[in-house]
Amino acid sequence: MNDLSGSIVVIIGGSSGIGLETARQAHAADARLILTGRDQGRLDAVRDELGASTATLDLADADGLRRFFGELPARVDHVLVSGGGPTYAPIAEMDFDQARAVLDEHLLGSLRIARECAARVRAGGSLTFITGTHARRPGVGLSLAAIGAVALPAIAANAALELAPMRVNAIAAGFVDTPLSARLLGDELEQRRERLRTTLPIRRVVGPADVAALALHLMTNTALTGGTYDVDGGQQLVP
Repeated sequence: MNDLSGSIVVIIGGSSGIGLETARQAHAADARLILTGRDQGRLDAVRDELGASTATLDLADADGLRRFFGELPARVDHVLVSGGGPTYAPIAEMDFDQARAVLDEHLLGSLRIARECAARVRAGGSLTFITGTHARRPGVGLSLAAIGAVALPAIAANAALELAPMRVNAIAAGFVDTPLSARLLGDELEQRRERLRTTLPIRRVVGPADVAALALHLMTNTALTGGTYDVDGGQQLVP
């Protein structure tokens, strides 16, 4: 299982966090890697570590996205979209220009990527989106993140039907202990970790390797398409 020998794997947002860990696991499974990111320094580091081809890319740049896919090899095997983390803002304090940009990147951006992949991913290959579980429970500041979490499964299911035989799936991640989580939580990070260790059914915090392992499984299990798969350590089961 999870043998990617000879496969070309494209990871959008592959220079840090879940994307980087997926790149490492794909490299260990003998894949050829094409990775994108926004930070040239991080891209240079992952190029040196994994021997990957790299490109700077901003998911909000529709023209740049089209150019990137146009310059890919004639056929790639798998694409993972891991870039663009959630945005949190209470409704009363929301910057609607920013909200519009976030929704364009996450929702229309996903559709743009799906359209580009239709011409570049081989038959039976895969496109996988990463989203969150923010729609499972309401909370202050979660509106934008919840909209994305609701929409991505619908996009994946429709794309799986329309763009077959390319397979399309989504991963819905709960809290994952990444550098992004550390930046968002700051001094509250360790408190969050300890609460999860004591309340999650798995009694540990979900890490990037857990999500990456699922991503590789979705790439290699050719029976899976149109689904959304949770990786949250049972977080949604906890009152």
